[in-house]
Amino acid sequence: MSIIEAYNEAWKNGNLEALDEVIHDDFIFNPHVGGVTMSKSDMMGFAGNDSVRSEHNRVLFENDEVGMAHSIVHFANGSTSEAVMSFIRFKDGKIISMETGATPLSDDYKLVGSE
Repeated sequence: MSIIEAYNEAWKNGNLEALDEVIHDDFIFNPHVGGVTMSKSDMMGFAGNDSVRSEHNRVLFENDEVGMAHSIVHFANGSTSEAVMSFIRFKDGKIISMETGATPLSDDYKLVGSE
């Protein structure tokens, strides 16, 4: 299983132990909104509480240094769901940084081929 796949699986299941294993202690997350930088502990605080959930997770590219992933993300606070692209860097076999870009989805969004 790739690092990104392990991260996605751990996030989906709210498995904090597995997330701790795949996220580097010096992890930095630069989300596409808010102008903030988050740490590993910030990210772990979101895990497993259903405030953010994703579906249709795809690994677009991954090697030992970097990865690209795409997913559809939904928010418990009622914000518009988004198509999110993530650029991920690895260090020592763990995720050291992640930066996202997103496109808000319309209310009538349907995944192509889902009907």
